[in-house]
Amino acid sequence: MTDQHQPFEGTAGQPRIADRSVKVSATNANVYYGEKHAIKDVGLDIVAQEVTAFIGPSGCGKSTFLRCLNRMNDTIDICRVTGDIRLDEEDIYDRKIDVVELRARVGMVFQKPNPFPKSIYENIAYGPRIHGTATGKAELDEIVQSSLVRAGLWEEVKDRLDSPGTGLSGGQQQRLCIARAIAVSPEVILMDEPCSALDPIATAKIEELIDELRTNFTIVIVTHSMQQAARVSQRTAFFHLGRLIECGDTETIFTNPQHNLTQGYITGRFG
Repeated sequence: MTDQHQPFEGTAGQPRIADRSVKVSATNANVYYGEKHAIKDVGLDIVAQEVTAFIGPSGCGKSTFLRCLNRMNDTIDICRVTGDIRLDEEDIYDRKIDVVELRARVGMVFQKPNPFPKSIYENIAYGPRIHGTATGKAELDEIVQSSLVRAGLWEEVKDRLDSPGTGLSGGQQQRLCIARAIAVSPEVILMDEPCSALDPIATAKIEELIDELRTNFTIVIVTHSMQQAARVSQRTAFFHLGRLIECGDTETIFTNPQHNLTQGYITGRFG
C-alpha cells in the first residue's frame, strides 16, 4: 500500500480510461468559492452506462464536483471553475454551450425530493413541454406514462395523475423527481445523496431503480453511505479535502484500496 503522503498520480488520482466508453471526463478541474480552493486538480473518467459513486467525509467536495458536471455551480456568484470537463469529448464550459440544453442532457436529482407544486402529470410533462420534445397531447401522455413506468411509480399513481406531486410520500416524491429527470431523455443522471431523507424501504426501492436505469443512462451518485456505494455502483471515487484520492472498480476500492487515506475512510478510522 502506498504512503498517504505520496504525490497524486498526475491530476487524476486514478488510471485514466482510454476507450470510447468514457461518457464524462475531467482534467485539472478546480473549483473556487471566492478565495477558497474547494476542488483541487481533479481528473476523473466516468464510464457510460455504469453507476459511479462519489464517497468521502462531509465537506470533502463530492457534491461540489458533482455540480460541475452540469454547471449547477454557475448559479453561485462567487464560484469559479477552471480546468477541462467534457461530455462526449465536448467541453461543457465552452461559451457556445447552451446551459439549458446541457442540463437536459445531464439531469439532476437532489438530496431532498423537490416536486414542483403541480400535478403528478404536470411534474413529468413540464420538461418535454419546455424543451419541445413532445409534438402533441398523445405523445406527451406517452412520455409521462413511460417515465413513471421506468421510475417504478406508474402503478402507484396512474389513477391520480391530476393529484399534487407534493401529496406523495417521501420515497414516491423522489421517484417522481427521477421520472421528471428522465422524461427529457438525458444521457447522464446526477444524484446528490438521493436517499438521505428516505426510510430504509424507500431507499431500497431507489437503489433497485438506480440499478435498472443504468442500462439506459450513465449515473453518478454522491452518497454518505459506503454500504450504498458498494451495493449500487460499478466504480467508486474517494474524495478527501477537495482532492480525488483514488478511483477504480468498486470492489477493488472496498477490498484492496491503493491509498492509506482510502483504507482509513472505508475502515472507519475517520470520516
